[in-house]
Amino acid sequence: MLPRTEFADGFQTLLIDADDTLWENNVYFERAIASFISFLNHQEYSPEQVRQVLNDVERESIVTHGYGLHSFAHSLVRTFERLAVEPLTPALEETIHGFAHTIAAHPMEIIRHVPETLAYLSARHSLILVTKGAFAEQSGKIERSGLKEYFAAVEIVAEKDVSLYRRILSQYALAADSTWMIGNSPKSDINPALAAGLNAVFVPHGNTWILEHDQVAEPQPPARLLMVENFAALRNRF
Repeated sequence: MLPRTEFADGFQTLLIDADDTLWENNVYFERAIASFISFLNHQEYSPEQVRQVLNDVERESIVTHGYGLHSFAHSLVRTFERLAVEPLTPALEETIHGFAHTIAAHPMEIIRHVPETLAYLSARHSLILVTKGAFAEQSGKIERSGLKEYFAAVEIVAEKDVSLYRRILSQYALAADSTWMIGNSPKSDINPALAAGLNAVFVPHGNTWILEHDQVAEPQPPARLLMVENFAALRNRF
């Protein structure tokens, strides 16, 4: 068991990510992408090259369509248009959209030990769920997860950046030195929270979306950074 930290017995505010922190998410997108690449069956581009094109298209789609299944389906269609020799027909577009629809139809998978860990944490600290994505999609997942009861508030946002974390500090009148952002994404959860003066806990996940990859930043004192093996390990630190 990891040793408890010096703040373990003090009241903290824990901002907690949702996708791939509380429940599985990106693994379903990866399966859909693999099916799409197989369907495309490009004769010149390798699967890795097709994936790189898709990554680039997704970066563009985020700007105009945000996150979520609608944006993902749009990216698959645009990638097909860029790479396929044959024209996009309504039937082909429907097939491509079907790859995204399989994600929506998949039952939720709560990550191991998340419910009991949230129950433990919520009895000791104030928890706020902070997730980005399409409002309707994220709201639906939160309701279906059965985890909403553990959170004092829920924030569904378009993007997680420094301004977002500063806004949360101000809106909830939080002290930065006792506020922690907990999540699996260096790009969205860890680095901007640290830059905003919050503390952060990095909970790595083997299927974190490639567009969320980044080097974990070094915290600038007094901000603190923890890295834990899994979500359940938070019980040993808080």
